[in-house]
Amino acid sequence: MEIEVPVEKPQVFSHIKRDHRHMLQLETILMTVYYPTNHSDYNSLNHDLRFSRELWLGRPRHKIAEGYGRFAGVGKLAIPVFLPAMFTKLPAYRNAPIATHWAPPVDTKAGGIKVKTETGSRPAGASAEPVFPLLLFSHGLGGTRTMYSSVCGEFASHGFVVCAIEHRDGSGARSYVNHSEFGKGDMEDREQRGGVDHRSEERSKGYDIVDYLFPKDNPMDTSPHNDKGVDKELRDAQIALRMAEIEEAYGVMRRIVNGDGQLIAERNLRRKGFKGSSSHGLEGVDWSRWRDRVRLDYVTAAGHSFGAATVVETLRHDDRFNYLAQGIIYDIWGAGTRPPDEESPSHRIHAPLLAINSETFTYWRSNFELVEALVKEAQDDPESSPSWLLTLRGTVHISQSDFSLMYPHVCSLFLKMVANPRRALDLNINASLEFLSQVLPKELAQVNRAYQDENILESEISPLDRIPPSQLRKPDDAYIAVRLKIRHEWFYRMSPQLFRRFRRMQNHRKGRPPETGDEVWLHTKPTKESIDQHMRSLESKANVQQEKYDQAMPKSQDHAKDNSGTADSHP
Repeated sequence: MEIEVPVEKPQVFSHIKRDHRHMLQLETILMTVYYPTNHSDYNSLNHDLRFSRELWLGRPRHKIAEGYGRFAGVGKLAIPVFLPAMFTKLPAYRNAPIATHWAPPVDTKAGGIKVKTETGSRPAGASAEPVFPLLLFSHGLGGTRTMYSSVCGEFASHGFVVCAIEHRDGSGARSYVNHSEFGKGDMEDREQRGGVDHRSEERSKGYDIVDYLFPKDNPMDTSPHNDKGVDKELRDAQIALRMAEIEEAYGVMRRIVNGDGQLIAERNLRRKGFKGSSSHGLEGVDWSRWRDRVRLDYVTAAGHSFGAATVVETLRHDDRFNYLAQGIIYDIWGAGTRPPDEESPSHRIHAPLLAINSETFTYWRSNFELVEALVKEAQDDPESSPSWLLTLRGTVHISQSDFSLMYPHVCSLFLKMVANPRRALDLNINASLEFLSQVLPKELAQVNRAYQDENILESEISPLDRIPPSQLRKPDDAYIAVRLKIRHEWFYRMSPQLFRRFRRMQNHRKGRPPETGDEVWLHTKPTKESIDQHMRSLESKANVQQEKYDQAMPKSQDHAKDNSGTADSHP
């Protein structure tokens, strides 16, 4: 589903201006919601909706491509590069009914494509219809709500409802902000309640364009070699805006789950007549099937790069984001991450954390040390927050986005990515699902029972300073965090399989031990005791919540409990 609605609390962040206008303004919240569906349900829809799929690049396609060109510094030259992407659509149906069945405990790789149309048995004690866990996803610099569709779609296929937010903080390549024509949430209302400002051009067009915001006098503040460092004023303000967007997105999901989906549809600004919209809007959505079908607690926050920095800051504000229970940070941009507030001991991570690095970012020493510090910060939590840190070998920074799948040869030739992009995606997802199966309450973790547990998080510890030099692909300093280095690259290009066989023979001849961690280096993992303690804490909290629920429920409603004798678990 593609949703854009006016925010409940319009506001301005920072005094940063361009052309006498505030650049960081929160007016609407835009997101794509990925969720599980059922093939037989979807095929029963009318023909006009059955085959509708959302565009990957978004509308207007050539203007979005220009935005990427501006972000990359190549201008309109990006248009031919993005030409194939202009016709690419998400591998997901638009506005399909949310699934009401329990999926079989096997995926398509093991059971074939037929499992998509099969229904599995209900787990013991579970409700007739599954209640899906919620995941909020935050993109990185230059990203959009659809750039991580592979990651978000995989989570959805395993039983999660994923709300992918498109941030309007000047961190995306280009985004369109639509304005309501009248009533609450229109331009005049936002100006009065939130102090936002608009140009006359916006008033006549009915929309605004938010392009990537380059720091003034320091446009390359993201580079590891930038002498001026990061523009802290801008990046801190952007994180503040992003956190407000996460609150607004959660509020939209709460209204949908509480039965107000039709109201969201009526306020939706991504429908025919609005900029960047599909004519389908939210047509065909059966909102009654959404009521009480998503858990609004134990929410997972996940993000990539600057989105991962956003996740860290939300986890440090557990009083404000008390519905967030764990975080997944993909290749975090450490320089854009706020340090913990020394004057506020509570400004710390108090939740389980999974950190997955690309190999390129692992060689960025200061960045890697910051990730290590974040994992330790979570592990030091008194209530025990089991946390992991690992590196996916052969991957680059964009391996966790759709770009590596859409442009694999570019990633291989110019960024020296040697990992298979699909396999890299599988490793990211499988490690994430393994993490969630260990930190989520049992009744929520069981929805993703189909994933193949590769025991990635049980690998042997590989401290970075003890990895043999022969296994490293560290580039020259000029290319740190950008690309890898392939020794004897000409040989590798001729035949990667023969090259790997040659490496094994060479190691054997020189008496080196076999290479461990062919795909993964696991740097940090928790003890079994800390995981057990975390699960005991979850069970204790669940028992307290159940007692409160039972005390509040009238005796006459005891029959509303399910067959297992426990009340419905959703809040």
